[in-house]
Amino acid sequence: MKKIFLFIGIISSFFISSCGPSSEEKAKRDKEIADSIATEEAAIMELEVQKAEAIKDSIAKANSAKTDSVTTVSDK
Repeated sequence: MKKIFLFIGIISSFFISSCGPSSEEKAKRDKEIADSIATEEAAIMELEVQKAEAIKDSIAKANSAKTDSVTTVSDK
């Protein structure tokens, strides 16, 4: 009886261990994760560039408005 339970236990452990993903599936999943991270990092970098350009444009507009107001006051 003990031999039967031992045999069933060993066979069960083989079945349980074979249920996981294969190495190819793991590699594919890891590549998808890496690609997703790279895509998100690129999007974040693009947003940072846009943010810097918006700040630069805002500063330029503020300086232009300041110069225009000074010119208007000195013309009067």
